[in-house]
Amino acid sequence: MMTLRNWRERVDYLLQQEKFMEALSLAWSFHEGTAKAVVGLFGDSSKKKSVVADKMVEILLQYAEHSLKRCPEQGKIQVMEQHFQDMVPVMVEYCLLLQRRDLLFGQIYGRLAENSVARGIFLETLEPYILSERIGCLTAPVMRDLLSHFQENGMMESVENCLVHMDITSLDIQQVVQTCWENQLYDAMIYVFNSGMNDYISPMEKLFQMIGPPLHEGKALTDEQVTMGNKLLVYISCCLAGRAYPLGDIPEDLLPLVKNQVFEFLIRLHSAEVPEEEEVYPYIHTLLHFDTREFLNVLALTFEDFKNDKQALEYQQRIVDILLKVMVENSDFTPSQVGCLFTFLARQLAKPDNTLFVNRKLFDQVLEFLCSPDDDSRHTERQQVLLELLHVGGVVQFDEQRLLSLAEKAEFYQICEFMYEKKHLYDKIIFCYLKDPMRKEEIFNYIHNILSIPGYSTEERGSVWNVVLAHIQELVAIDPFKAADLVSLHFAEEVTAIVGRLEGDYLVFQFLMYLLESSDRPHSQPFLQLSPEIYEHHIKLLCRFSPQKVTSFLKTSEDYRLEEAIQISREHNLHEATAYLLERKGDIQGAFQVLLQTLEHKLAALSQDKEGSLQEDCLLQLVEQSLEDLTSLCDRSSRILDQQQREALWFLLLEAMMSPQKCLRGPSSHHASVALKELTMKVVYSMASFIAMPSIIQRILQDPVYGKGRLAEIQGLILGMLETFNYERTLLETTTSLLNQDLHWSLSQLRTAVSRGLHPREDHCNICLQQYRRQHGEKDEVIVFSCGHLYHCQCLQSKACTLAQQQLAWSCYKCSSSQGGRGGSCGPACNQEYLQTHSTSLAEIKIMSVICLPAEDLHGKVNPDTTLNAQQSQSWAQLRCCYRGPSRLALLAELSCSRGAERSNLTSASVFHSESFQLQLCPPPLMED
Repeated sequence: MMTLRNWRERVDYLLQQEKFMEALSLAWSFHEGTAKAVVGLFGDSSKKKSVVADKMVEILLQYAEHSLKRCPEQGKIQVMEQHFQDMVPVMVEYCLLLQRRDLLFGQIYGRLAENSVARGIFLETLEPYILSERIGCLTAPVMRDLLSHFQENGMMESVENCLVHMDITSLDIQQVVQTCWENQLYDAMIYVFNSGMNDYISPMEKLFQMIGPPLHEGKALTDEQVTMGNKLLVYISCCLAGRAYPLGDIPEDLLPLVKNQVFEFLIRLHSAEVPEEEEVYPYIHTLLHFDTREFLNVLALTFEDFKNDKQALEYQQRIVDILLKVMVENSDFTPSQVGCLFTFLARQLAKPDNTLFVNRKLFDQVLEFLCSPDDDSRHTERQQVLLELLHVGGVVQFDEQRLLSLAEKAEFYQICEFMYEKKHLYDKIIFCYLKDPMRKEEIFNYIHNILSIPGYSTEERGSVWNVVLAHIQELVAIDPFKAADLVSLHFAEEVTAIVGRLEGDYLVFQFLMYLLESSDRPHSQPFLQLSPEIYEHHIKLLCRFSPQKVTSFLKTSEDYRLEEAIQISREHNLHEATAYLLERKGDIQGAFQVLLQTLEHKLAALSQDKEGSLQEDCLLQLVEQSLEDLTSLCDRSSRILDQQQREALWFLLLEAMMSPQKCLRGPSSHHASVALKELTMKVVYSMASFIAMPSIIQRILQDPVYGKGRLAEIQGLILGMLETFNYERTLLETTTSLLNQDLHWSLSQLRTAVSRGLHPREDHCNICLQQYRRQHGEKDEVIVFSCGHLYHCQCLQSKACTLAQQQLAWSCYKCSSSQGGRGGSCGPACNQEYLQTHSTSLAEIKIMSVICLPAEDLHGKVNPDTTLNAQQSQSWAQLRCCYRGPSRLALLAELSCSRGAERSNLTSASVFHSESFQLQLCPPPLMED
């Protein structure tokens, strides 16, 4: 328990130890009565608090002295600042808790002010307390020092934040206003005028003096002037709305007076100091030039509160009249500014409780001003202003027929669209889009919406449909892609007529290309059923404007007629496309001849080339490309041709490749000769899969290029062919070895499974429940199933358990009974039961084997030469089916075709990829007994 004496002793002890913060904390706990285990503090609580408060004042003064004495005299300034930052906030906090501002701003500040660093930390510490409004006013010396310190350190924003939260009636207002104006603290200046002097007009006059002259002279405003103008608009808005600036509310008793003063100020005919050539109503004129839209928004918000206030309504009408006079009678306002005014007026006139009066002739004047056809400047701006005016209800102020006429003359197509849509004349809106250069591409979405979105009548859609067909030429010219998308959705049955109406072959080509080929359209496309003539017409245009895409189009489309397409491709000498069509027709020889002629032409050009290696490389690339096309054709065709036809194709190709090499002699043709020989080897590799190797060698040796030269000249070709032979022989031997091993393993497993003996579970018949040897010496046949059940043959026949009348085929009676029927094979339940207790063979898993033996033979040896009965034969056949794969002949045939150009990989249709062949390579494990 702590007594009063002990408490004092404890505090004094902490002070001796220079633990001032602990002493202050302990004293404050006694002051608030939150100290624990305290006795001996009897009497009035206010007296106790007074005693403790006096002690805390003593501690605070000692703490201030201690902070100055313990301040480092040498070192960095940051060390001194940190020292006082740790101590000064504690003094300020406890002085405010004790409500001893006199102590804080008197003795403590006077003592700390002797040190410049301590004084600065003290003044900066006051800012958060002022912003939280725990400190509402300062003494004059402290306020003077605060302004001076913050100004010296460039912290004027902090000064402004503090001023708007303080009671400034006790300050030197003139000094504060001058400081604010010099440092552009406009918020603080307005606050000082409003709160200190109840003056709401002087701040506006000062701000108008700053932004008015440059606006009158037509100069661009600086960033500072723009900031002042924005603050002026916000200040006017706050005053008219009853809000104090920058925070709080205007006192209720001053609110009507302030509103009236602001209105009277705005509608003054002239300013207090009338400069030369000042226009009338300078303040409204200045605000309209600074930001017309925002000033009108301020007025609109103010007019919302004008309902039953007669004087306010008079001010409202007066301001509207002044606005009209200033903006309509002056030509220095832009169409956008004039439009903002009349949009504002239209909104006010559209209100149900409207009391404003505006002469309708003024709206007519504005309409003529905005729609003047002689003025090409600001065309888009004037149209947008008028459109906004119409959207807010201004259309009721105009004669609609006259408005439409003026809009058409001024080429205001958005205005025309607005009026046509109001009258449901959707077909005429299409002309607005076609004539408007800025919105031409939007016409497609508009047409699609009209024809697809519900809500439009049949007559309205029909009129739009007819107009679109009549102007399809213009639509395709705007965007062929979007036009094709639109036609495919809504005009699929009119494609032939549309193509007939289009003028210009290239335009038709673009339209058909997007219609027939494009797959990335914005809308999901229905299936187009077009006539073959359309596709053939497109093929003609493709041959003219994009011949490189003809073959790809022919491959992806099947809606054209072959004969007509072949004729078109021949007319335009597109050999690749012609060859594709002939091959598709079935004329393989014709397709081969077309491609062969192309190859021979390129080879002839290569033989005659004398211009250098660059041209030679280009020609070699063309030869290689043509050769690939021919090789692919021969490879595809060889699978369906007989031997003689295959040899005719391949040998013609081989001869075509070898013939030009006779002309390539000498050092200058060495590169081309080597390249052609390499290409010839590729042909040999490819044809080796279809033509016998001796025939190929014989044909090569008969050729003059290879037959009359030295061995070195054909050494590369012969070695390449031998390498191919060795490769294929090794592949064949390896595959044969694998097949033999696999076949041996399969047969071994089959023999083991079929010849495995069966072990009965019981020594009695499962039907009559007697021993399988009924009487000594009596012979009886016994049937044992792979499930382990044993029956007498006569007992099983009595239960009709044969599967067929003419075949010796049995079914287990017990297993078939457990499945709810008879005559079936041994069921899975029996298999499961048996497999849980016995290891089983492959034959027992796949089918239930049945062995019929004399009863006495169960104790004897099984004859290894016993022939298979019908049931065992059936098991053997099913096991062979389970392990059946591709025949060896099929595998060898596959291997004979596996050697192609660059030793190509097996195709996905190969037997080596079949599931059964893969299973044979990795056979499943078997469970042994």
